[in-house]
Amino acid sequence: MTWIAPPRETRDAIKIKSDEVRKCIKAEAEKDELTVVDMPYSGSFSTRTGLRRNMRGNTTTEGQDIDLPFVVKKDKETEFGPLIARFKKYAETCYSGHTIEATKSSVNIVFEKEKLTFDIVPMFESDKAQYQTLIRSNGDIITTSIEKHREFIRKRTSATKETTGIVSFNDCVRLLKWWRKVKEIETNENLCLPSFLINLLGAKAYDTCGDDNTYPQTLSNWFSYLAHIVKNKEAIWFKDYYSTPRPDSYKPWNVLDPVMGDNNIVKSWTGYQVDELADWLQEASEIMNRAIVADLQGRDADSLAQMQLLFGTIFSSHCD
Repeated sequence: MTWIAPPRETRDAIKIKSDEVRKCIKAEAEKDELTVVDMPYSGSFSTRTGLRRNMRGNTTTEGQDIDLPFVVKKDKETEFGPLIARFKKYAETCYSGHTIEATKSSVNIVFEKEKLTFDIVPMFESDKAQYQTLIRSNGDIITTSIEKHREFIRKRTSATKETTGIVSFNDCVRLLKWWRKVKEIETNENLCLPSFLINLLGAKAYDTCGDDNTYPQTLSNWFSYLAHIVKNKEAIWFKDYYSTPRPDSYKPWNVLDPVMGDNNIVKSWTGYQVDELADWLQEASEIMNRAIVADLQGRDADSLAQMQLLFGTIFSSHCD
């Protein structure tokens, strides 16, 4: 796992850079008469599910993406203001020599020397404690909770560390994300799986199947289970923060936000996309099973060849 997980020795350096970016962006926002009430830790870096490398064909490139939410107090001046455009201006003021790009939910700042990309995510403070409101550039309004999403992942990681064996939930999620990137490259990104969706697929598989003593057997169980429920378009939801799901019966598939039960994160998916994901998962299950059988039979080369199908030819460069 060490070849895709961010090394421990870089975490302190990333935190220092994160604090620098927070300080500069906040100062610019306050000059613009915005009140920043919170800058919580968020995303894959805070839950330790992120990748330190990204796939580029048959090679890898170093680099990490770090989410930096800025929670802003809503008042008469900011209630309808375009936060993303305003924070893009702050980023350009602070880091004029770097690549800066606005997305539908954030502002990306690329630090090529440090091999880091920061996603500045401006949000409004909600009337409800521990909740925030995200207004995307397309007008979508999403209520969420950074703290609860972070705890959702951390709770499952902690649970795996209390069991026997070497398997950890967050590392399984990393492997799923790496497999996702390999498939997207193979298929020219015909189907793009957001990291948030990967988190939820992993959580659903863990909640139902648990973890085994090894990563291959755990992933085999997860791929098989996920292939089944996706093929049958079974709704995915969680009992962590609500007891009654509210799936949209007019959509081909529902994967409900674990914090906000009325937010279907695959609401824009077509039935074809759901079927393609089911095929991906079924294929992954069969490949992983072949790798396990070859390993048990002492056919190391065959087992490695199967693992390369899942994780790319670069996989062999990091196997002892």
